[in-house]
Amino acid sequence: MNRSNTRSGTGANLPTLRHHNAALVLDLLRVAGGRGISRLELAERTGLTPQAVSKITTRLRAEGLAAEAGHRASTGGKPRTVLRLVPDAGYAVGLHLDRDELTAVLVDLAGTPVAARTSPLDLGAPADEVIAEAAQAADAVRGTGAAPKPVFGLGVAMPGPLDHRGGVLHRVTGFPQWDGYPLRDALSARTGLPVVVDKDTNAAALGLALREPDGGDFAYLHLGTGLGAGLVLGGELHRGARTGAGEFGHQTLQLDGPPCGCGGRGCIEALCLAAVARGDLAEAVRVLGAGAANLVGLLDIDRVVLGGRIVAADEEAYVRGVRAVIEERAQRDGTGAPAPVTVAGGGDRPVAEGAAQLVLAPLFGRVGAAVPPPEALTSTA
Repeated sequence: MNRSNTRSGTGANLPTLRHHNAALVLDLLRVAGGRGISRLELAERTGLTPQAVSKITTRLRAEGLAAEAGHRASTGGKPRTVLRLVPDAGYAVGLHLDRDELTAVLVDLAGTPVAARTSPLDLGAPADEVIAEAAQAADAVRGTGAAPKPVFGLGVAMPGPLDHRGGVLHRVTGFPQWDGYPLRDALSARTGLPVVVDKDTNAAALGLALREPDGGDFAYLHLGTGLGAGLVLGGELHRGARTGAGEFGHQTLQLDGPPCGCGGRGCIEALCLAAVARGDLAEAVRVLGAGAANLVGLLDIDRVVLGGRIVAADEEAYVRGVRAVIEERAQRDGTGAPAPVTVAGGGDRPVAEGAAQLVLAPLFGRVGAAVPPPEALTSTA
């Protein structure tokens, strides 16, 4: 049975699923949205028996995750009962801790944001101050509205590198003082919520993959205070064996080039941000396009998605320019149709929303979600 939070500051336990089959059913309810889906359709799409689907949906209804949504005409016999996900059965908080800004969102089970706030942040401040501001932002969005909301946990996205399994930061680019800091445990102690931590670009890529479940392989390139990538390959969020995948901004494009905050020289991040700083939009787009074309050529991905506040300032120019570089590369290499280039929209918001999905995605068995801390999960008797 799902237990709601019993005291202020304590997260609700995630509704638990006995096995992968229940996650499959719940995910199909999520994808179906308000129109719902019948038990027969659930059986057909999952390959489960109607009896198994009936048991699973009965449990989901008992836990408040699913509800009837009317009836649909049948080709024979009585009309089919349609089931839908109950979005307000639970929520998650997502935080994006950027180098100079903090974004907090509250999303429901369907992934729809219901509250958001943005405030300045100095990531170089003492850790206790940063954690206090993050906890305050989380409490602010949780308190939106009159009725208390069952919050399953808090997802945190920030620049890497970091260890998403242990929730421990490494030498965050430009802020080496965070090396070894146990962010997950510190923020959980401060908020009373289960906490999951991942890189900003991974969180955004996860959120986009959940929004477009049949979107194929793609790279999300985030250009803001830094430059990084989130990769979805083979339907899974790709972190790499040591969780270091996606350090897109620290490819060396220019040997002996300008120094980068990572300690290297001539990195694509340093070159791109330098162009942005001096107002050279064409050069910034050209550098980003060169890196994107390299990534497309290396991984043969289906599409490139751009995001971040710098891209948001002139989305058309970045999409058009990066697309032109990728198309020129495809024509030169004779590799066929180039990967399309789109934009995530919303500036830095996709990162915070994706951070909330770090908490919710395991419920749906989706795309390499981060491993939640043990206290976030319970078992069904």
